[in-house]
Amino acid sequence: MFSRNKNKLKAVKVDSLIGHHTELQGSVLFSGGFHIDGKLKGNVLAEEPLSLLTLSDHGVVEGDVRVPNIVLNGVVIGNVYASERIELAANAKVTGNVYYNLIEMAMGAEVNGNLVHQPAVDPLAEVTSSAVGMLPDGRGVANS
Repeated sequence: MFSRNKNKLKAVKVDSLIGHHTELQGSVLFSGGFHIDGKLKGNVLAEEPLSLLTLSDHGVVEGDVRVPNIVLNGVVIGNVYASERIELAANAKVTGNVYYNLIEMAMGAEVNGNLVHQPAVDPLAEVTSSAVGMLPDGRGVANS
């Protein structure tokens, strides 16, 4: 997903596109690459770890965004959750909170809300802890 230069996201094939003069209403669940040039009134969701949302400087999302990898250069009115990485380009404007693991923010980008760091969770550690009756922080679980 990432090139040798950890500062830039590797290009992902765009599987879905909302064009500049298009407005959609309703939530979108996708995998792979999703590019928005138009307007989406609804939530944007992707669970596949390599999924990438790109929002152009003409793009607008009115709803929450939950995508592992995000490149924003447009407007989001809602909370943004990037479990892997988010790039806020110069024209990005978020009215809501941004929850991120890794973030890159260009001069001119706006966040009208909180920036909240959420480190990546190791799913193997959670499974192992659960299997042996331990919480992820190492404390034991009392059996009732």
